Amino acid sequence: MKDDQVLKQVAEMVGIADHYVSAWGDEASVDSETIRRLLTALGYDTKNDEALLESAQKRLRPDVLAPVKVIRSSEPMHIEMHLGLSARVSDFNWRLITEQGDVLEGWLQSQLVSDERENGGTLVFALPNDLAWGYHKLEVYRKRRKSPFEMTLIVTPPSCYKQEALLEDKKLWGTSVQLYSIRTNHNWGIGDFGDLKQLVADVAARGGDFVGLNPIHSLFPANPEGASPYSPSSRRWLNLMYIDVSSVTEFAQCDAAQQLVGSPEFQQRLNEARNANWVNYSEVSCLKMAVLPLLFETFSERHLANNTARAKAFLTFVEEGGESLLHQAAFDALHAQLKQQDDNTWGWPVFPEKYRHFDNPAVQEFIKDNFKQVQLYMYLQWLADTQLAEVNELAQEKGMVMGLYRDLAVGVCDSGSETWADHGALCQDVSVGAPPDILGPLGQNWGLPPLNPEVLKERAYEPYIELLRANMRNCGALRIDHVLGLLRLWWIPKGDSAKNGAYMYYPVEDMMAILALESHRHACTVIGEDLGTVPDEIVDKLATAGIHSYKVFFFETAEDGGFFSPTHYADQSMAALCTHDMPTLRGFWHCDDLKMGEELGLYPNKEQLQGLFDSRAESKQKILDSLSWHGYLPEGIGQDAAYVPMDRYLSEAMQLHLAAGSSALLSLQLEDWLEMDMPVNIPGTVDEYPNWRRKLSTTLDDIFTRDNIVDLTRRLTETREKASQKS
Repeated sequence: MKDDQVLKQVAEMVGIADHYVSAWGDEASVDSETIRRLLTALGYDTKNDEALLESAQKRLRPDVLAPVKVIRSSEPMHIEMHLGLSARVSDFNWRLITEQGDVLEGWLQSQLVSDERENGGTLVFALPNDLAWGYHKLEVYRKRRKSPFEMTLIVTPPSCYKQEALLEDKKLWGTSVQLYSIRTNHNWGIGDFGDLKQLVADVAARGGDFVGLNPIHSLFPANPEGASPYSPSSRRWLNLMYIDVSSVTEFAQCDAAQQLVGSPEFQQRLNEARNANWVNYSEVSCLKMAVLPLLFETFSERHLANNTARAKAFLTFVEEGGESLLHQAAFDALHAQLKQQDDNTWGWPVFPEKYRHFDNPAVQEFIKDNFKQVQLYMYLQWLADTQLAEVNELAQEKGMVMGLYRDLAVGVCDSGSETWADHGALCQDVSVGAPPDILGPLGQNWGLPPLNPEVLKERAYEPYIELLRANMRNCGALRIDHVLGLLRLWWIPKGDSAKNGAYMYYPVEDMMAILALESHRHACTVIGEDLGTVPDEIVDKLATAGIHSYKVFFFETAEDGGFFSPTHYADQSMAALCTHDMPTLRGFWHCDDLKMGEELGLYPNKEQLQGLFDSRAESKQKILDSLSWHGYLPEGIGQDAAYVPMDRYLSEAMQLHLAAGSSALLSLQLEDWLEMDMPVNIPGTVDEYPNWRRKLSTTLDDIFTRDNIVDLTRRLTETREKASQKS
């Protein structure tokens, strides 16, 4: 028992919980071996109790001044110092260099708040209360000490940014779409930023205020079939397959590219890729990567060689992208070359040993010898960034309140550029996931290494800040996938099953405050995906931080299984009928997800499956009852769910029922307007179903000229306006 005592004591100091409340409401305890492995992954010496205590005391001993302090502007500007009793307060003075360039100075003695050193506590002094929001540098000088103690002081707004319309209680609607799934008559077999422009214009023209996207993070250009937007190579850069090739400036200036694309063979391949019902990523990549390098050659000859304004814009982008852009471009260039030599090179864990980290001399050598190839990938990132910015500008011109609404995945894939070039910000011997629950009795392991909370503090949250900045670019709202990760993440020792994990707690107050600061800087509203088991301790935190909750109609049920009226949803929320991890409306109603799950062998337990069918039948009946009670059930639709199919009228009735609710934001899927039944993604499957490949059933031109959709968007806009007046 003694052994476990020290282990648990250190785990608590570090933020690893040795017990948690399971999805069944029971108290579950974490195995000691799991805790030991997680502490080892964090760099603690776990060979015995003495070594563990010693390494914990050494690592967790507070500095005189902590490396970072985050204070909301509504709180007192109090700074703690860990000083010995012999230190005289009169020997200290402070200097604050604000981000804005102002310098403030003072003496500790005249701003002393408390001195608890005699009781083993800290000495606290106050800074002026009217400091501007931002990242400031605090220095504390001590007589006869050469260098000052230093701290990054981050002053933030009390809560996240909201657009003026939201502050005025306007109720907005928009559509959400998986960008790759868009069809047009001119894309190259995958939805792209050009298509997104068209969608934004169409939605704006019909009264919508945003278009929501799947994560558009960089994936693996050399391994195009690795298509999950939630397992990115890096969350800092963009997916190059979304570049609209024909509208790149250089395309019009490059004869070779035009001849290639105009050739009958290429045109035939484009048509086939376009007409396929599933995105053929390998073919799309092949087509785009046959042309994009030609455009880069033209860019090099016409612009880089002559230092034109366009070349300068690119070089500025490269400079601002810094190390991070070099990591991404070098990884993609190296991966492409190694993949040509061996087709099984799926990621850096199978690179030749000398290439397995960015810092290795062989990689630096590769960058020198293949600089043009590396620069090509920088150019492609620039094209993607520029095209995304154009879409966002168009949304603003069209008067949309939010415009683009981006999605931040919970982590990065363990074989991509971010882990390859990591310098300790990620905990690579750990993967995040979810503990066992009713739908997944084995838990989930997502294969994503988490940010290390200790390193975050040491680096004044710089990796987290950079991540937010990259994802708040060129959009008016950001959805944070699994926002509970700001409070805690389910850490699983690498290679272990999801059952053998523990919750690691994060500095949630600091992270939410920084989120608020960056959201104001980028004029970007924040939506937190808070589905699943939500610990009580975070509900109020999310609300006071100004983060919109995520309300999915099918999950908003009372104890008796009845559906809450959408008029009772929290105002600070986004409402949706379905998400990318759920069946479509039609699929849900006709139980296609359960039938498909049965075919794929996802429900080996027959009784469990029958239970799911029974509970679905009950839900459908309760939905009809709710619609009928609130006056949204169209005439001619029966009251008995067993005999009522999902058709256009019922689908629209459900959308309008939700639109009349009190959520500030309403997001609807194009799939449900098109009455599609196949899902985007089936959680828990890898090869059993073609996830992240299913396209929309028709083109954008067709969608927005259909009378029923024109009529539906008009009624959505009217219903949202009425809901605004009620509030």
